[in-house]
Amino acid sequence: MDSKVQQLIQFYQLVPHPEGGFYKETYRSNETIPANSLPERFNGDRNYATAIYFLLVEYSFSAFHRIQSDECWHFYAGDSVTIHVLHPDRRYELIKLGSNITMGEQYQAVVPAGAWFASKTNGKYSLVGCTVAPGFDFVDFELAKAAELANQFPTQVTLIKSFCRS
Repeated sequence: MDSKVQQLIQFYQLVPHPEGGFYKETYRSNETIPANSLPERFNGDRNYATAIYFLLVEYSFSAFHRIQSDECWHFYAGDSVTIHVLHPDRRYELIKLGSNITMGEQYQAVVPAGAWFASKTNGKYSLVGCTVAPGFDFVDFELAKAAELANQFPTQVTLIKSFCRS
């Protein structure tokens, strides 16, 4: 593993994420939104917001998954990131997260609640942040199964097989 990657993992105390990559929660609001004030897709209270550092490394990827909240991605350092988004209306979106605006990259991008998404660094590593509101809870996290997702998005089968672990 690249020495810069090892340095980031150690300094930020990053741990492996179930979807791929490494992460560390950096913020969880102290206040919560009661379940009866949230949409029905939530099965309990949620913190107002949460934030993590997320590190993607060469030869790996973040597998297709979805959550019940909007997720705002922030680019910090390293190489750009490609985020593949499969929207509930069957639309595909490619997001380029990075610092090269002449290449269509952006420093921030939002993946909406309920969309399936996967990502990969375009180089050795990418350090990003993810802010989720209402706050992230692992009960809202769902990893995709390739066959089921391919049935929903038949025009994206190759992409789905490349970014699923099961």
